Amino acid sequence: MGVQVDKERCVGAGMCALTAPDVFTQDDDGLSEVLPGRESTTGRHPLVGEAVRACPVGAVALSSD
Repeated sequence: MGVQVDKERCVGAGMCALTAPDVFTQDDDGLSEVLPGRESTTGRHPLVGEAVRACPVGAVALSSD
């Protein structure tokens, strides 16, 4: 299981980066992104589910890959 950020939907609230800073960051435009190398292992991270729920626009989602 992995995690992804929909950049088209993201508004840069940063809730994912605040909730799980070792998985998410914000780019130079303030939009959230998954840190390199964390895409496919984050489904096991204890705070990723909370980061998905914390996103106010639903831009963060778990994926089945």
